Amino acid sequence: MIDGKSIAATHAVIKPYVRATPIAGVSGADFGLSRFSLVLKLEHLQHSGSFKARGAFANLLLRRVPPVGVVAASGGNHGAAVAYAARRLGARAKIFVPTVSSPVKIQRIREYGADLVVGGDRYADALAASEAWAAESGALPVHAFDQVETLLGQGTIGMELAAQAPDVDTLLVPVGGGGLIGGIAAWYAGATKVIGVEPHHAPTLTEALKARRPVDAETGSIAADSLAPRRVGELMLPIAQAYVDRVVLVSDAGMQRAQDSLWKTLRLVAEPGGVAGLAALLDGGYMPGSGERVSVVISGGNTSAVEF
Repeated sequence: MIDGKSIAATHAVIKPYVRATPIAGVSGADFGLSRFSLVLKLEHLQHSGSFKARGAFANLLLRRVPPVGVVAASGGNHGAAVAYAARRLGARAKIFVPTVSSPVKIQRIREYGADLVVGGDRYADALAASEAWAAESGALPVHAFDQVETLLGQGTIGMELAAQAPDVDTLLVPVGGGGLIGGIAAWYAGATKVIGVEPHHAPTLTEALKARRPVDAETGSIAADSLAPRRVGELMLPIAQAYVDRVVLVSDAGMQRAQDSLWKTLRLVAEPGGVAGLAALLDGGYMPGSGERVSVVISGGNTSAVEF
């Protein structure tokens, strides 16, 4: 169900509602690295400030939305995306987020007019509350990563990038619940090397690959509101096992340095989780070979400049 053909069909449906985000081609030397070619996929410029808008629109357009509307749990970005998509399509939305969510993301959800509930310490708490509300109200649950339509929507990033930069050798993708890397890896299906990047203190995919099934992992990180669910999704794991080359880990300090470097070099503001792939390059978690053409997904920008 989650393959190139289905992703292309999904793209045709959501295309009127999402941005075809640009790429920025730079040299690794611009960031003080060796002279390899680097392509940044600027998905933080997407509606609602992150790639999550793609999956949100895929859910609302490909599934039947009841009159009571939709419900979602989120660290912040998914909630903003569902709230934005619901407002655009005239649907009601109830969003549950944990207290760890950043004020910037909470404010964005409120601005989109959703019914917002803040409670619990982590994403898992918000998810449990959203599931209870869905059972009580009949609202359509829109999962942040473990839903076919979510994966198909995120996979359209791979489709776009393949057209924009067809000669990319390696793609570095941030990992939280795995919806982003699952969709992108499904699109490329092994044609391009896909590498996951996640925080040392939120190694969800690393632990799942070791155990050969989704398992609970540590959830503490500066990127806890974007890259720290308790475990990866059931749907993405077989895709990762088949098509993800490896997973590398980055530190909180490394993500903060990457934020600072992205700002100083290109004057682009991104959140910590959004620059995990760049952090892997800057800290040597992934070292490109000579002449290698590397792409990094900058996945979210819901932050304020003063945070770094």
